[in-house]
Amino acid sequence: MIKIGVIKEGKTPPDERVPFCPEQVNYINANFPDVKVVVQKSDVRRYKNEEFQNQGIELVDNLDDCNVLMGIKEVPIADLIPNKTYFFFSHTIKKQAYNRKLLIELLDKKIAMVDYETLVDKNGSRLIGFGRYAGIVGCYNTFFAYGQRTGLFNLKRAYQCFDKSEMLNELPKIKLPNDYKIVITGGGRVAKGIIEILEKLNIQKVKPADFLSNTYCYPVYTQLFPEDYNKRKNNQPFTVREFYADASGFESNFMPYAKVADMYISGHFWAKGSPFIFTREDAKSPDFKIKVVGDISCDIDGPVACTIRPSCIKEPIYGYHPTTEQETEFNNPEGITVMAVDNLPCELPKDASKDFGSEFIDKILPHLINDTEHVIERATICKNGNLTPRFEYLRDFVNGEVKA
Repeated sequence: MIKIGVIKEGKTPPDERVPFCPEQVNYINANFPDVKVVVQKSDVRRYKNEEFQNQGIELVDNLDDCNVLMGIKEVPIADLIPNKTYFFFSHTIKKQAYNRKLLIELLDKKIAMVDYETLVDKNGSRLIGFGRYAGIVGCYNTFFAYGQRTGLFNLKRAYQCFDKSEMLNELPKIKLPNDYKIVITGGGRVAKGIIEILEKLNIQKVKPADFLSNTYCYPVYTQLFPEDYNKRKNNQPFTVREFYADASGFESNFMPYAKVADMYISGHFWAKGSPFIFTREDAKSPDFKIKVVGDISCDIDGPVACTIRPSCIKEPIYGYHPTTEQETEFNNPEGITVMAVDNLPCELPKDASKDFGSEFIDKILPHLINDTEHVIERATICKNGNLTPRFEYLRDFVNGEVKA
């Protein structure tokens, strides 16, 4: 019997999400005879204790008798229970310095740490995440930023909405110029979430080549993939395989789009060493037209030059002045309005949790019961007091021999 305990989130500020909504816990308990899920009492979740109780789910004060513990954010060190299997976003696999002590404690307490981010299929593709809701909320927030910059409309903030449905009811307020052009980057979960909102707004999708060369009497967007916004330095044909193997021989080809686009929304994955999408020098060009940027990827001082800091849910936008390279008022006509909230799914915790739980039940839970395809094994960072072979590269980080 696998007994799963859903953890009360202990990180500050608290996260209102949960791995499973009440109906999903009920479904697991009813349909998986070898699994039982209990829920630790919590006063911080958007799903209240009563909602779990109404589904007949057992609420508990402690999880000592559970063998698998599931949360969302990092578990405070003082709350870790030795010799358990944990699922949460540990933020350790990139050698994040602020979580080095957490990784050491996971080892010392002989915890089996399964990070949601490391749950991948045999080809290395991620199986689960909150990317879709990052895209949905990030796109919505970018239009909020446009409304604030221009004063044309005022959207209710997503986090103040009861759920996604209430947020979508705000979309008719959005008014765009007839010739407005939006460019997005990426093709994964985040980009799909962005496109969900664009389609709800009936914004027409056009091919990149048409986006560059045509004018329209209605708002349009185009979706760019790495081969669209990168090119070889030697003008040889672009090959995706070579780009991902070694990006040093490539450079950005984004400026043609920046010359005609009004808004940019990022949904790409950017690897260190890859070309910047646009640089601070690019943004200084008189031909650079983009005035609103929704940087969902939010790599600070990275590929999107105007993202100089993350923003927060309560204050989601700021301005970037290309000439001074400094922050300015979000509505400065000479600046770029930037939306760079780095925890976007938290704004719709109920919907995001339900979406995440559905993916877990479908793609992960069968492997937790019987891991014949080694999905859980591949994702386990440490176990029995030692790093697993796939994550042995973290050894020098644990030992303090290199800086993160």
